[in-house]
Order: sequence, then C-alpha cells, then structure tokens
Amino acid sequence: MTERPGEKGTTDVPAPGGARESRPAGPPDPSPVRFAALGDSFTEGVGDPVPGGLRGWAALLAEGITDGRRGVEFRNFAVSGAQSGDVRDRQAVAAAAFRPHLASVVVGVNDTLRRTFDLLLLARRLDEVCALLAGGGAVLLTVCLPDPGAVLGLPAPLGRPLARRQAAVNAVVHALSERHDAVHLHMADRAWVEDRSLWSPDRLHPAERGHRTVAAGFHRLLAARGLALGAAPGLDPRQPLPGRLDSWLRLVTAGTGWLARRSTDLLPQLLCLAGAELRHGACGTGARLDRRAEESLRRALAAVQPADARTAGARAAPSGSLSAPRVSMEG
Repeated sequence: MTERPGEKGTTDVPAPGGARESRPAGPPDPSPVRFAALGDSFTEGVGDPVPGGLRGWAALLAEGITDGRRGVEFRNFAVSGAQSGDVRDRQAVAAAAFRPHLASVVVGVNDTLRRTFDLLLLARRLDEVCALLAGGGAVLLTVCLPDPGAVLGLPAPLGRPLARRQAAVNAVVHALSERHDAVHLHMADRAWVEDRSLWSPDRLHPAERGHRTVAAGFHRLLAARGLALGAAPGLDPRQPLPGRLDSWLRLVTAGTGWLARRSTDLLPQLLCLAGAELRHGACGTGARLDRRAEESLRRALAAVQPADARTAGARAAPSGSLSAPRVSMEG
C-alpha cells in the first residue's frame, strides 16, 4: 500500500476484481487474506510431495500473497479425481462458507477423461461455481490446460478426441474468466507439453518445478493487480529429484493404476472415438468431427453467456443458485 503523491493521509488498497480505491490511511488490517483452492489432483499437489504430504502450486502461491504485515489463511479443498460436479456440489459450498478473498477454480481434465463427458453440463457447473465465489467478493484464479493426450504422448487417433475436448473446456474457461474478471493463467500452449522438466514421471501431473512455475505465473499476474505483495515463489526445485529407477517405478505404478481405474470407463469409449477418427480420415470426412465439436462448444458458450449477462463486471449469481456473503480484500 503506497501513499499517492499529493494526497497525504490516503492509501491505495486492492478491491475485488483488482481495482484500486483511495481510503483514509490507518493502521494495517490485521486480519488474514483468505485463499481457497478448488479442483482436482492438479491443485491438490500431486507431483509435489513434501514431508508430511503434498504441497502444490496453490500452497506455494499462498506463501507470497502478503509481505508479512498481514497473514494468509489458505485452505485447499481440491481432491484427486474430482470432476466439475464434485467441485460444484461439495467444494464450492465449503469454500463459500470460508468467505475467501481469493479463490482458484481449476477443474475439467477429469471430465474429459470420462465417457460421460458433457460440455454443456460442465460449462453450467463452472458458471455456477464462479458466480457463487465471485458473487461473494472473491477474486477468481483460473487456468487453461494442455490436452492430456499431448502430455501423455498418445497417438493421433487416440489423442485428437481428447484434444478437442480439452480445447472446448479451455474455451469455456476463457469465456467465464472474462465474464467474472478472473486472474487467468494460460498453460495450453506447446511449451508446457514439450518441457518435460515441468512434469512428473507419471506424465499426468506437474513435477515440483511445474508447480513452482504455475505458482510464479499466478504471482506475477496477481502482483500486476496489486494483489500479491510478497516474494514470488522460486522456480528451482528444493526437493531431491527422483533418480532414473525411481522415475521408472513411479511411471509404471502410476500408469498401471490409472489404466486400471479407466479400463471400464474411458478406454472403451476412447477406442470407439479412435475408430471414428480412422474411419472419417479414410473417407476424407474428418471435418465433420470438428464441426460437431464446434457446435457443442457454441451451445455451451451460449448457455453461460446470456445476452443480459454480457455487460462488463456482471458478477451476480444465476437465479436459484447458492449465495455467499460478500468479502473484500480489506477484510
């Protein structure tokens, strides 16, 4: 907080959405900044083990939100394997009761890895979660992610269906991030896939360096809004790097467990989707699959961007949804 030139006795303070407003100077607010993290294993911290459990990018980011004159209360509601329905029905309710000043919402990959994938339903769920938390005064943090097929290195017939799904999820996240004025980190480009040092041996989750890179990216964006006053997380790993044998064992055990959990869900459908890719490719009608995906995305975006909600700063929760008490960054 800095004194404006020529305005003694006033100070700039962050308000929801990153705006800054002038208020009379006084003693610093002793109440902590509350930060809630919602999502799946990406936010739970899988890939970044520390003594006593998992850490992850959100916990690393929490350490740099304030400069020490004001504390941070961090709660991680993320659960490995969570889908958008889990976040909407359980995590968001608990997080809203926490009354966070900052709330990260990163979910969707597990939805794309299910035969029940429904983009329209996912979009509506995410919209409700974002509206609930932003409507309570929280500044949202969102991420768009690389498609899991590219990260896993799947062959094209298997990878393309997943790429379409993740691209559609990212488009929905972009739209909701703009609507709710979220702090958005873009991770969907090839650089994230090609830098193997960012990923753990299971190729499903970030390694410590990946989690640190995510935390540093968010810190940079928050600092630009005046919402991160502490030191940025370092990028260099602090935990010992796994050896080649340990990495191989993690890959085998994690990969085997993942295949076992998906053997009756994703894999049969993924094989069917791959068969469709091959058939359309052989017939020269592959564009039909792209058009179907585009139409599905169009319907999903229309559902979360009604005409009367396109005004700047529209942050009210949809009619009939849960409500949360408002907070501000000033406590």
